[in-house]
Amino acid sequence: MTEKRTGQGPLVGVRVIELAHIMAGPVCGLMLGDMGAEVIKVEKIDGGDDTRRSVPPSIEGESAAYMMMNRGKRGIALDLKSPEGKAVLRRLLADADVLIENYRGGTMEKLGLGYETLRQEFPGLIYCALSGFGRTGPYADRAGFDLVAQGMSGLMSITGEGPGRPPMKCGPPVTDITAGILAAMGVLAAYTHKLKTGEGQVVDTSLFEAGITLTYWQSAIAMATGVAPGPMGSAHPLNAPYEAFETADGWITIGAANQTNWLRLLGVLGVEELSNDPRFAANRDRMAHREDLVAALAPHFRKQDSATWLARLEAGGVPAGPVLDVLAMQRDPQTLAREMVVDVNHPKAGRMSTLGLPVKFSQTPGRVHGPAPTFGQHGREILSEAGYDTAAIEALLASGVIREA
Repeated sequence: MTEKRTGQGPLVGVRVIELAHIMAGPVCGLMLGDMGAEVIKVEKIDGGDDTRRSVPPSIEGESAAYMMMNRGKRGIALDLKSPEGKAVLRRLLADADVLIENYRGGTMEKLGLGYETLRQEFPGLIYCALSGFGRTGPYADRAGFDLVAQGMSGLMSITGEGPGRPPMKCGPPVTDITAGILAAMGVLAAYTHKLKTGEGQVVDTSLFEAGITLTYWQSAIAMATGVAPGPMGSAHPLNAPYEAFETADGWITIGAANQTNWLRLLGVLGVEELSNDPRFAANRDRMAHREDLVAALAPHFRKQDSATWLARLEAGGVPAGPVLDVLAMQRDPQTLAREMVVDVNHPKAGRMSTLGLPVKFSQTPGRVHGPAPTFGQHGREILSEAGYDTAAIEALLASGVIREA
């Protein structure tokens, strides 16, 4: 049995049909779902979302990656290449507000399900399209992947230890995740317009654009100077000291970027005399002599363990924090207090943890509404809600238009 879903969140009453796979589209769907929207995930009949095969790890045969990206959704496996499958989708869209898809450009049009076709029948439909490079421009038809988008957006040129080192991507698939969040933002803006006018529209964003938006600081520098910034490890391109320092037993981060916190840091370290050093007088000077600055500060941090320094820095009013691994982050009391790790009951994997909703609402709190669906889990009930009787559902199953695990 799956957890019974009850409406909760500011988007209760909004229905989303997700024709998306792997990450960017599913991120958009899970954000909307956690905020209360009903999300119906439509998977291809030949194995479903490719993330189901992103193993290991798995829990009781279910992909951990798939379960993370699709919690809170209901699922149906549907053959969209068949006339009957397309008819089922249109029946679902009749009551839907949003369609999310992240197929390669032109795929939906080839299926006869592109926006210009669907809008004739569903003028209020918000059609959210995520892709590698967007629906226009010379790269519109290219397939897109996070690694490629990180490289082309400039992110890999500013990530890593420093000049002369191999290019390095950000650890998580940041363009996938950011594109999904941007898409959810776009859907909400389009839904506001729909409430005012009744009109739907296309919401179009991409991994490439998501990567570009993450270069705000570095793009500002490049536009102002004509020089492309390079990687700086954990340091900041505009402020110092603002980076990680090694302690006697690990690493901590120091955010003493403004003058007040700089002077507080010197007091905590007991090196107030550095305030008189012209190399470090103001942020401009510290940035110009950042290597000297690090050399002056680093030996002091190595004299004590992380816990000691963090306690002293907090008492001194200096922003700082530990460098946690992912398991330590998940156990952190602030993570738990903000409900960023929550438990759900999965029909196969059992009681398991997932990440929570990162946006809190005072009047309409959202939440994770349940686990990810098993393959085709909710097909019968979704069709029944759409008006199909038992005989019609059995006929669709028998013909292979829909499938169950």
